[in-house]
Amino acid sequence: MCNKVLLILVDGMRPDSIPVCGNDRYQRFFESGNYSYSAQTTDPPVTLPCHMSLFHSVPTERHGVSTNTFVPMNHPVNGLFEVLAQANKVNAIFYSWQQLRDLYASRNTVAFSWMMNLHNYWKERNLDEAATEACEEYLLNFRPDFCFLYLGMTDEYGHKYGWMSPEYLDCVKTATECIEHIVSVLPREYSVIITADHGGHDRNHGDNVPEDMTIPMCCFGPMFEKGKELKGRVSILDIAPTVTEILGVEPDPEWEGRSLIGR
Repeated sequence: MCNKVLLILVDGMRPDSIPVCGNDRYQRFFESGNYSYSAQTTDPPVTLPCHMSLFHSVPTERHGVSTNTFVPMNHPVNGLFEVLAQANKVNAIFYSWQQLRDLYASRNTVAFSWMMNLHNYWKERNLDEAATEACEEYLLNFRPDFCFLYLGMTDEYGHKYGWMSPEYLDCVKTATECIEHIVSVLPREYSVIITADHGGHDRNHGDNVPEDMTIPMCCFGPMFEKGKELKGRVSILDIAPTVTEILGVEPDPEWEGRSLIGR
């Protein structure tokens, strides 16, 4: 059986929102994997810089993207999509925030890309549900080696109503229900990594404070211990090397994170 990976990111989900979001099942589900409530993101804790660090396994000062406006790297580092494509792995991405198009340098590295602009459609329906439905259909029919599912509504509600507000927590609840559902229907060959890009406080994020910098992380699959907290410092930079190890691909030599397997 060929190993495959689904990476799910909930934009702006604070770890301390998990026990109080109203989905009592999800905390038990989260802690049944190899998990951390104290993983750290990159500084500044802003959406595009955090995603660049996740997919390129280098801190902000290395990739140079410090705001939500993309700038090319002076000294390019291959990202996760590029490394996997070079190893003949099939990639797919499902997202609702258009700036994530800059996560991969060449369109040839991704076999399938689904995007509905969150700022156009979020009032009509919860796009986390729409993205999850589209991702599930594609996974079950085509089974890509690596798939990235981005759930963006939590961040939107954090900015609109405030982090840890009832509206924000209700949106976290919806995201956790989406995660539970898609994980329940995944083919057996898939390992799952669940995380966030940053947290937030009041109605914003971007400061080097625990509320913004601390993120949840959880891994499921045959290479991970069940029901065990991840040891040592856990970083968003560790995700790309973890994905490549699961898929049996060599990480880029410039990546600075280390695999979560065996931690």
